[in-house]
Amino acid sequence: MAASAQDNAIRLLLADDHPMMRDGLKFTLERNPDITILCEAADGVEAVEKFAQYRPNVVLIDLQMPRMKGLEAISQIHKIDPQAAIIVLTTFHGDFRAARALAAGATSYLLKSASTAEIVAAVRNAAVGEATISPEVADELSRFSVMQPLTEREIAVLRLIAQGKQNHVISRVLSISEEAVKSRIKNILQKLDARDRTQAVTVATERGFLS
Repeated sequence: MAASAQDNAIRLLLADDHPMMRDGLKFTLERNPDITILCEAADGVEAVEKFAQYRPNVVLIDLQMPRMKGLEAISQIHKIDPQAAIIVLTTFHGDFRAARALAAGATSYLLKSASTAEIVAAVRNAAVGEATISPEVADELSRFSVMQPLTEREIAVLRLIAQGKQNHVISRVLSISEEAVKSRIKNILQKLDARDRTQAVTVATERGFLS
């Protein structure tokens, strides 16, 4: 007996903490006979559990979710199945954020501003092992690929700068000398091509270092 269209459909795990977003995506995606929503998750923990239980063909997942962030959920899903097709669908661009998601195991990275046709195409591509990166994100990854990333220590300093902390406070909080703080701020400004602390925070936030 020939298999039905439903039998051959791409089975999708939809993970997003906003019910309206999930409902909208489900309505949009299931209008395509080759795509079916196999299961849904409202947070990262549930996403990992549902993936382990149902083993969908494709995972469509947000980055900002309760209990377990999308990045950690992606990493956990990748450990369960290194070949998992995982599409990030998020409002957040930024080369560092996208690079971290891809390094964790995501295979595609889409912005929620993508059109319905683009999302459907990304799901179909993922199902056959092809990657899709939103053009804006791909451009950012290309532009900043030759630049040195911030170290964890530099990010720690930058987080405190974003909170309005002065050098002597940063020195005390991180248990390093003020000279070490000044040296790291100098490196931060150079790496981000920023003229001052305020611009450094703005650029770092846009690129996803402070997410």
